[in-house]
Amino acid sequence: MKVLFTGIQPTGLLHIGNYFGAVRNWVSLQHQYRTYISVVDLHAITIQYEPREMPGAVQEMVLQLAACGIDPEKTLLFVQSEVPGHADLTWTFNTITPLGELERMTQFKDKSAQHRKNVNVGLLDYPVLQAADILIYKGEVVPVGEDQVQHVEFTREVARRFNARYGDTFPECEALLTASPRIMGLDGQAKMSKSKDNTIGLLETREEVWAKLSVAPTDPARVRRSDPGTPEKCNIYSYHKLVTPEPQLSQTVAQGCRTAGIGCIDCKKLFLDNLMKELDPIRERYGQLAARPEKVREALDANAATCRADAGRTILEVKEKMGLARTWKI
Repeated sequence: MKVLFTGIQPTGLLHIGNYFGAVRNWVSLQHQYRTYISVVDLHAITIQYEPREMPGAVQEMVLQLAACGIDPEKTLLFVQSEVPGHADLTWTFNTITPLGELERMTQFKDKSAQHRKNVNVGLLDYPVLQAADILIYKGEVVPVGEDQVQHVEFTREVARRFNARYGDTFPECEALLTASPRIMGLDGQAKMSKSKDNTIGLLETREEVWAKLSVAPTDPARVRRSDPGTPEKCNIYSYHKLVTPEPQLSQTVAQGCRTAGIGCIDCKKLFLDNLMKELDPIRERYGQLAARPEKVREALDANAATCRADAGRTILEVKEKMGLARTWKI
């Protein structure tokens, strides 16, 4: 089986953008690859955070991933900082990475603009740690959204550069684009993001979701119930495509919008019904897992041990090729 690696930051509760844009795809892919999924807490500390809250945030992320269907007994779900090799390999890769290449990375420019008072080396070095995350397990496939393709190409370049200098060691991984690479927020103006307060949380109740959904903008042409609209211009229609089956999607929703056969409120209620069919089982599983978190923690501990062994073999191979391993006798 090919090796797949992906990671997610412990940044609070998952929202439907995370789920439909990434996590649901991971649930399917975990059966097709040797899968490593990391809660990347080392990446998370590149911006200001509250240390006392980090353990809880990591635990919440792990429980939510498991509730979504990531099986920590089949998939190597683990916490990044519990495998020291990630940081070790990052330093090695730093020595072969041109500074200018990092300064041109889109994410560094964006993060620097967002965190002007904390433009630290970690923000600049973020892509190198990502490359180490992937390559330490000889990752071959990386599921990403369109905004992360640049980082996968950077990782390929790191692998090429290391292999050219020290000998064939790392594969050149491939980006696997998700079916729903970009999910807009409730405001319809930007990608769904907690920082923009435009999300539907994965664990929110029906009432909580409706409170947000009921006031969300739709096709601006539909001022009155009798006004026909264009579903492709309506953000709610883009959400329907995530959960609403055919022929309901094309006939009731799309055609209903074009002919004013369905009003925006009824359209939202129909989406809510279909969305909760997907979310209710996740929330139920989350409740069961949260009641016994020690079971998931045991699986995490076992996975971390496996990952440390896998990473250790790569680190030893790297050091031997770089002339850093102890090959002489005392």
